[in-house]
Amino acid sequence: MAEPTEIQLPQVGLQSPEHEELLDIIDTLRSQGISRYVDLPQLIVCGDQSSGKSSVLEAISSLRWPTKDALCTRFATELVLRRGPVAQVTVTITPGPDSTKEISEALVSFTPPSKSIDDFAAIVKAAEKAMGLDDSKKLFSKDTLKVELCGPSQPHLTLVDLPGIFYAGNQAQSDDDAALVRDLVKSYMRKSRSIILAVVSAKSDLAMQVVTKLSRIIDPEGERTLGIITKPDLLFAGSDSENAFVKLAKNENIVFKLGWHVLKNRDYDTKDFTISQRDAAEETFFKSRVWSSALPKTRLGVKHLRPRLSKVLLSQIQVELPSLVRDVDQELGSCKDRLEALGGPRGTLAEQRMYLLKAGQTFSKLMRSAIDGTYDDGFFGTSDSTTGYNKRLRAVVQCTMTEFAEKMEREGHAQQIVDSKPSRQASTARPQLLLRDKYLEQVTYQMRRNRGRELPGLFNPSIIGDLFFEQARPWLHIVNEATAKLIDATWRTVELVLDKAADSVTKEGIMRYTIRPNMEPICARLHVKAEEVLMPHRKGHPLTFNHYFTENLQKKRQAENRKFVFEKIRAFLNVDLTSSNTWVSHHSFDAKLLCDTLIPGTEQDMDKFAAMEATNAMEAYYKVALKSVIDAFGMYAVEACLLEGLPDIFTPEIVYQLDDETVTRIAGESADTVVEREDLQKKFKALDETMVTLRRLKTFTSLGTRLNPFSLRE
Repeated sequence: MAEPTEIQLPQVGLQSPEHEELLDIIDTLRSQGISRYVDLPQLIVCGDQSSGKSSVLEAISSLRWPTKDALCTRFATELVLRRGPVAQVTVTITPGPDSTKEISEALVSFTPPSKSIDDFAAIVKAAEKAMGLDDSKKLFSKDTLKVELCGPSQPHLTLVDLPGIFYAGNQAQSDDDAALVRDLVKSYMRKSRSIILAVVSAKSDLAMQVVTKLSRIIDPEGERTLGIITKPDLLFAGSDSENAFVKLAKNENIVFKLGWHVLKNRDYDTKDFTISQRDAAEETFFKSRVWSSALPKTRLGVKHLRPRLSKVLLSQIQVELPSLVRDVDQELGSCKDRLEALGGPRGTLAEQRMYLLKAGQTFSKLMRSAIDGTYDDGFFGTSDSTTGYNKRLRAVVQCTMTEFAEKMEREGHAQQIVDSKPSRQASTARPQLLLRDKYLEQVTYQMRRNRGRELPGLFNPSIIGDLFFEQARPWLHIVNEATAKLIDATWRTVELVLDKAADSVTKEGIMRYTIRPNMEPICARLHVKAEEVLMPHRKGHPLTFNHYFTENLQKKRQAENRKFVFEKIRAFLNVDLTSSNTWVSHHSFDAKLLCDTLIPGTEQDMDKFAAMEATNAMEAYYKVALKSVIDAFGMYAVEACLLEGLPDIFTPEIVYQLDDETVTRIAGESADTVVEREDLQKKFKALDETMVTLRRLKTFTSLGTRLNPFSLRE
């Protein structure tokens, strides 16, 4: 890093008194390093190669920017203008995201060859060499040259010059280079708080310039894009090309809500002009051509561009301030949580064991809350998110068990015995529909094949078990399915709680040495208990002392008798008994004949009656057994075997019992963890200082009444 030195810096008139303090706050945030974690408003200059981007940046900043021959656009250059009591310059290189640790350290320690901004071209050359761009093997870099200019008259903003966009490679630059540049430019354009200065050259056909297409893709509404037309002096006066670019400048072709602006930069003959000479030549040019009559003066020349950008930047800051505060607050919360998970340094055995003790205490406490359904801790977040719901294990279990009970009621029986089939039924419907008469035929056949010493018209009691076991056959699949869902849900909650209790590296050790070994017997007990709950309903003899069985059986008998008697009376009297107004007093009938009609009279009817009795008994028992299995699975398997022991799978007591070697294996810090903690501590400090700074924003709550952002749009 270069040492600051007192120099004479150019004065840049971008700020206005009404937002000087607001920009000062943004600049303070940038100086605190917040831009590493949260995007801040800035101006990015982008365009195709040779479109005049660097000249635009020079015109805006009044800083003598290197010419194209210096190839400053082989990497991003950030020009940070800051207000300060003493004029000084600081030059640094920010390593790209793909840089190795060794390269990053070398770039961070970069020292420019000069402390004078007048030698900026030499500084750029030295930066190129540091980035490895001093030979033909590497033409572009993802590293960033950062130039901070500080002085009493400087504004507070950041200008970024980006490499020129090109699509096709040639002998000097490859297709891979083109892709690298496009990705770099797009990464800056995607930052929602950046103002895109899309530079197009009047020297080239507009349809061939890529920057307008990219800006419309990334900023489709044109909310934060300002178009800049350069090199208008190269158009022939009165030509179709000139008219086309005039139409573009009037925002009638490619429409940006921020509009367009026209600049005339230095050409070869005026390359040695001073800043004031350059501005005077530009003003003279616009007086002598069609531009001044076709466009407002406020859309021409750098003299009007500077205050225009000042207002646009202020508007962007006003719009983005609320989201900036939210982003900083969210980042601060995440950083704090991560630091808590990492804990303090763990270089000694005592520190390692203490870390695990705290992690075990946190895990046990949060797991108990997740099971008890007390979600007061901030860890649980909002239930609207998938992660927040998965943390609430009690809620997940309740929903899963409700679905289990509903599925048992809906699909637990192998066959649905009905009096008549619906007109349409899916072939894959479960359970299978079967007419009652058909089912009774099957029961009658099965009864005959299983006769014991029972008298004719009665049935072997074992037939009820056979019918029931067949009807309850789907229970095993439904219970196993629910068991798998509950175990998966438990593991999700365990991992989320452990994420809160420990860092990612230590988490793996805790899982390996404590949680997995303790979870295996819990899952095994759950499976065993589920089988025990089902066992009496899969084989053996039906058994119940529940009075609901006899009640259900009597109801089934009453329903069958009612149906039988109803049908016999209807046939005997030949009247519609379904009507509530049926009147039969005028009928005369033989009472003896009516009684004979109501009494079954054949042996075959007795067999069918016995089959009906067996079926009724099976259905009555099925209802009792179904409720018993649902409740037993919930109480004895899920609650007692699965949930009850979860808070104890990783506790301080378990940590105390670990030998020293295991403790070190689990909690010993890696070099990556040490680096991560240091980075997080720096980040937390920057974010915390940022929140203090943002509290000053209350003074700007009435600023919107003095400046309407939409008045800046075209």
